[in-house]
Amino acid sequence: MHETTTLLVEVGALLLLLGLLGRLSRRFGVSPIPLYLLAGLGFGHGGLLPLNASEEFFAVGAEIGVILLLVMLGLEYSANELVGNLRSAAPAGLIDALLNALPGFAFALLLGWGWVAAVVLGGITWISSSGVIAKVLGDLGRVGNRETPVILSVLVIEDLAMALYLPLVTALLAGVGLVKGGIALGVAVLTVVVVLVVAIRYGHLISSALSAKDPEALLLGVLGLTLLVAGVAAKLQVSAAVGAFLVGIALSGPVAHHATELLSPLRDLFAAVFFVFFGLVTDPRDIPPVLLPALALAVVTMGTKLLTGYLAARRAGIAEPGRWRAGFALMPRGEFSIVIAGLAVAAGTVEPRLAALATAYVLITVVTGPMLARLPDMGWFKVWLRRRATIRRPEPVPTTD
Repeated sequence: MHETTTLLVEVGALLLLLGLLGRLSRRFGVSPIPLYLLAGLGFGHGGLLPLNASEEFFAVGAEIGVILLLVMLGLEYSANELVGNLRSAAPAGLIDALLNALPGFAFALLLGWGWVAAVVLGGITWISSSGVIAKVLGDLGRVGNRETPVILSVLVIEDLAMALYLPLVTALLAGVGLVKGGIALGVAVLTVVVVLVVAIRYGHLISSALSAKDPEALLLGVLGLTLLVAGVAAKLQVSAAVGAFLVGIALSGPVAHHATELLSPLRDLFAAVFFVFFGLVTDPRDIPPVLLPALALAVVTMGTKLLTGYLAARRAGIAEPGRWRAGFALMPRGEFSIVIAGLAVAAGTVEPRLAALATAYVLITVVTGPMLARLPDMGWFKVWLRRRATIRRPEPVPTTD
């Protein structure tokens, strides 16, 4: 009974603190992710007030948080939209992967962490934060801008790539080797293709089995189906997160719309728990030694994201200001970077400093990224763009009569 009482006190106090931090972040117009990570660091191992009784609770909550993040992501896209975006944005997605995964991969090798840690760090630096970017676009009133579909296309490609990347990195972290890792990737690819085909042809039948008119039954049905498929996927070594993502894709129409509304509060709750848990298992004393490397990596990969957005927008025929807005908007990393780092921490088979580096890296990009996204709207930046356009514009050739 004493342990249960302590658990209630710790969980209640921390959730109350998260609520206050979330309100504080929204008042200042920033993402709450950095504050959730800092809260976890403060109450985790080596923190100011370590929480012991509730660690197992937060571990389970963190796993549910990852699953809900992925199913909600899948609900945002239909199978047809994913296939269409894959065709149109594939070149931009390839540029994105090369420019942003390779720096993280090379950085881990330079630090002597091994090639498995390099694959993990490459994923951490590759994937932008869809949640933070969507909030930034809304706050800055850019949802209707011409460059916004380009940004979203890049994010969709990254989200789809996660369905293939996560099983591979899970297999590598388990130490199964390249051959079995390749088999895991093959199974993941086959699973994604099968689910997309089923969703395109029979998605309406899956959705019709869940009534959109009964909120309680819909919530229980979608949540139960998601957890069930995620668990089966984990048993098959495909990754629970990928299973949840595929469930979201398979649902469509009114069911997907109402499920999004019902699951959003749960997603926000358990996503916050997930970020806190990652902070809990990261010793804050490990961060100062990797702070400068994290800063250097952030500077390099924020620059490569800027180039990614600029090139993708230029390829789509967007004007110069829109290219810069697209590049700056893609800079923040967040939930998926922490998900990937969390897999590495749970496996315990890679460099221990990776968690601290990932935490510092995400904190830097998620705080500075939204601030830098405002630069294209500033007067001095617009003046600089006009001067740049004038310099690049060829002088008219004088004619003689």
